[in-house]
Amino acid sequence: MLSSHDHELLQTATDAAHRLEQRRSPEDYTHTVVSSAADTSGRVHTAVNVHHFTGGPCAELVVAGLAASLTADPLEVIVAVASSDLAILAPCGRCRQVLTDLYPDVRVIIDSQKGAVAVSATELLPHAYRQPRA
Repeated sequence: MLSSHDHELLQTATDAAHRLEQRRSPEDYTHTVVSSAADTSGRVHTAVNVHHFTGGPCAELVVAGLAASLTADPLEVIVAVASSDLAILAPCGRCRQVLTDLYPDVRVIIDSQKGAVAVSATELLPHAYRQPRA
């Protein structure tokens, strides 16, 4: 079950995704996902993905970088929303690994059979790769 703070964050991402979709031409797939994240001080950060044929960062990674550029406070909760249908998107494998490595305690809002729920990044990637210590 989502807290009221989680619902507000989800609404922020959904509103931004809706605005993004209204501005985007049908041929433009550069920005199609919005991610919003709240840090432990309550600041909300919102960013979009950067799709390119050579690859590009997912919205979750862009918002993590944006937040890190503004504060040292860790992320507390994060969500990604598709601009096309405003659906909640679960993080891809790379984002799950990055979130687990950088913010192991972050809660990730995902869609489940019970509706939107917040789970820990480590729950999304239970057998994550761990870099050997030197």
